[in-house]
Amino acid sequence: MTVIAYYLLLPVIYFVSLLPFRMLYFVSDLLFILLYHLLGYRKKVVMQNLRNSFPDKNEAELKRICKDFYHYLCDLFLETFKTLTISREAMVRHCRFTDETVALFDRLAAEKQSVVLVMGHKGNWEWAGNTFSILCRQQLYVIYHPLVNKHFNGLMYKMRTRFGTKLIAMQDTFRDMVKNRDHVSATAFIADQAPQPQTAHWMTFLHQDTPVFKGTEKIAQKLNYPVVYVSVQRDKRGFYTVFAHMLTATPSTEKEGEITALHTRQLEADIIEQPATWLWSHKRWKHQRPAVQQ
Repeated sequence: MTVIAYYLLLPVIYFVSLLPFRMLYFVSDLLFILLYHLLGYRKKVVMQNLRNSFPDKNEAELKRICKDFYHYLCDLFLETFKTLTISREAMVRHCRFTDETVALFDRLAAEKQSVVLVMGHKGNWEWAGNTFSILCRQQLYVIYHPLVNKHFNGLMYKMRTRFGTKLIAMQDTFRDMVKNRDHVSATAFIADQAPQPQTAHWMTFLHQDTPVFKGTEKIAQKLNYPVVYVSVQRDKRGFYTVFAHMLTATPSTEKEGEITALHTRQLEADIIEQPATWLWSHKRWKHQRPAVQQ
């Protein structure tokens, strides 16, 4: 049945990807009505996450952010399909890197320095990867979770690698990064997922006790790759700007937990500045901190 569903949906997905942006966002508005008003997809999860994260905001403000989030989520969903057919020129126009960001990656490439990129599920992270591969000299690798459905996984793989990005399955991360040490690369980690509580670094994030992946920090320290934080700001519908800055040039000298705290605090600041463009439907706080053993 999943094979049949895939081949039935594939022409629809390609048709959507070929729509002009004006029509694409008209379809997104219809999808918003379905998702937000009719289905109420994870609306309770989103509102609870918002209430816990912004205790100083009133219910009307939270509902406004919630509604804006669902508009953004629908746009993001269809923008991802757009990657199948968008031109290089349009990609760079719709997801712009600042001059300072390009200069940073140019300098690192000139120094033949591979780098670890860390970011969150904020803005259009898929488009940011595409633009990086178009503009920057490093070979970009993105750490990802392969989908269970091999057909849809293949489609996502095609979208993500169309402009030269390469993917690394999460379980192969360190092994493949060691294997890739013979060339200059940038390896991107999306570090705001929910790790197992026993292996996580715990800290306060958006007013909540939160587990954070330690893997990004540990791998950067083992390889001593500079760590660069990447922020994706939504300027207006269909247009994003990507900013990047160095978190640490020498991760092996940083104290345990420091790099993890730095990128988590930066993401928190980005979310507070533009709250509707983070993935609030994710069950980020489903774990509790393990009790300290006496």
